[in-house]
Amino acid sequence: MLIATHGGKFHADDAWAVAVLKVLFPEADVVRTREQARIDAADFAIDVGGVWDPATGRFDHHQKEFDATRVSGVPYASAGLVWRDYGARCVAALAERHTGERLSDDTAQQIAYAIDADIVQYLDLSDVGVAKNAPGSYGLSAVVSGFNPGWLDEQRLGYGEAVEVYRMGQFMRAVEFLTDIMGNAVRYRVGAMLAVTQVRQAEVLEDGKLLFLKNAALPWSSVVRKEMPKILFVISHSLTEQRYMLHTVSVDTESFDARADLPEAWAGLREAELAAVTGVEDAVFCHTGRFIAAARSYAGALTMARQALAAVEAGA
Repeated sequence: MLIATHGGKFHADDAWAVAVLKVLFPEADVVRTREQARIDAADFAIDVGGVWDPATGRFDHHQKEFDATRVSGVPYASAGLVWRDYGARCVAALAERHTGERLSDDTAQQIAYAIDADIVQYLDLSDVGVAKNAPGSYGLSAVVSGFNPGWLDEQRLGYGEAVEVYRMGQFMRAVEFLTDIMGNAVRYRVGAMLAVTQVRQAEVLEDGKLLFLKNAALPWSSVVRKEMPKILFVISHSLTEQRYMLHTVSVDTESFDARADLPEAWAGLREAELAAVTGVEDAVFCHTGRFIAAARSYAGALTMARQALAAVEAGA
């Protein structure tokens, strides 16, 4: 199998598209060219060739008549066009590779939509000139662009075959980089999906106001915010640090505003100072923002949680 894309300077949209196809067809060769005969002979033509026809593996968007956009109105470039047709298959393959989970077609498609919204659309926006970077002042498009040879490289290597060989190597480095980003995005979302069940089944204490999680790495905040309106604090066990964390529950994703704060008297205290205030000998710290604290034992964290709940009740 052969994947063709254009030569010269590469961009995030063509590198992402090639990365997707290489996940699905790892043995495929990649050629960077503008020779029409070589493009026509390829199984996939990415960002080159003047044709958009998924049935024949053609994914260019530079032709005059091209006007495809997402439902949101965001225009497509090659990253989005390939993701639109192969994203769900790519998600399923990466999920099995990185997590061992076999996703249903619908779940894989939903994750693909989410990754398009979070990543791919910005690569397209940057490529078509609607947004400078994807997103931010040094976003993903700018990072990928930095893999291209600069004028110092061309001065060192010359302007012939040597620099093209170097450019091809840099392009494949960018493809590998984007494949890692893709894999991380899938692993995170599959992990979040699997975590929902564990959070829902976690132990609820103190008349429904305290939740205990056996693994602090579980992404719990969204489930608690949406489904557990009574929970004021969460205790979680940090397996890596071997301590128990006491968290507040933020009211939304945009701020540290919480349903209830930890006691004001704890703010910024550590070790012996915090132990003196709480009576918990193995107390570790309380953040000055009063949104997280820790103790070395579950008993210590539970005692601190009960004190925090009592302070909330007293304040009410």
